[in-house]
Amino acid sequence: MHIGIVAPPFIPVPPAAYGGTELFIADLAAELHARGHHVIVYANGASRLPCELKWRYPAADWPIRDPLAAQLKNADHSAWAVHEAAGEVDVLHLNDVVSVPFTRFVDVPAVLTVHHPHEPVLSEVYARYPSLEYVAISAAQARREPMPKLRVVHHGVSIDQYAFAERKDRYLAFLGRMAPCKGAHAAIAVAKRAGLPLKLAGEIQPIFADYWAREIEPHIDGRTIEYLGEADRTLKNELLSHAQALLFPIEWDEPFGLVMIEAMACGTPVLAFPRGSVPEIVRDGVSGWLCRSPEEMAARAADPGIAPCSCRAWAVERFSRGRMAEEYLALYAHVLATATVPGAELEDVSL
Repeated sequence: MHIGIVAPPFIPVPPAAYGGTELFIADLAAELHARGHHVIVYANGASRLPCELKWRYPAADWPIRDPLAAQLKNADHSAWAVHEAAGEVDVLHLNDVVSVPFTRFVDVPAVLTVHHPHEPVLSEVYARYPSLEYVAISAAQARREPMPKLRVVHHGVSIDQYAFAERKDRYLAFLGRMAPCKGAHAAIAVAKRAGLPLKLAGEIQPIFADYWAREIEPHIDGRTIEYLGEADRTLKNELLSHAQALLFPIEWDEPFGLVMIEAMACGTPVLAFPRGSVPEIVRDGVSGWLCRSPEEMAARAADPGIAPCSCRAWAVERFSRGRMAEEYLALYAHVLATATVPGAELEDVSL
């Protein structure tokens, strides 16, 4: 099968540090390639993949500093990628709403993975293209979307690229963007209540500089609360594999949360608030605990009581890149068997 996967043009595939969508694309493309399929990824030129790579922009461009310039760049990249793929692939796998309108100009069946939380303005665009097959990354996300052709495929990761550690050190970990919805401030409060050191890692985006300066930075002392910077794969493995637990005190309906399965792959339990996708990923007493309050999370952090091998086995069973690839291959086969021209029904849709 010839498969074209379109990534946004800003972050390399795979990402050096931050980049959930780009990590997903890298793992899926590598697994499809390993299974003998011809995969072309349309990304930026800083990407490094085992399959074929095509790019229009040679360098990464992150974080975004000029939203208008980024919007225009993404539209230009997406139009180019969809047009380029039209004569080369059997099925087109999109990962950004910007690509969707361009599908009406090509005769290639298309799939879109929805990586963002529910936004009515985006759902309105999807509703104009009902011939596309849409993929939600959690059932929680899918319940909020109106598209008629919508199925759920959970993310998977390359389990063998995550270091498993049986012995844990006496600290808690937080890994994620330093944004209010991710809950780094809540992680600090939980760690202090539990009386355990906390190691934080993640990107400080310019848009959240005030949040960082007000809610996070004043607590960092290098001993009880430590900030490690952005995490590449080496740092991520070191941080997650030796932590007593990963704290995931989100304050929004997370569509998925790759860091949860990354921690499990390292043998580290996840302590999380049960919002969004979390109840689909964390199994109480097996791979972590669903906590209803900061007080409950702090109590669990002091003694998670879950064997590292249990976490790793849960990740292998439910969240491998092989399982993910099999589900996407089944979707691609379905799309090819039932293909209609994307956008052909556009004029019949009234909103």
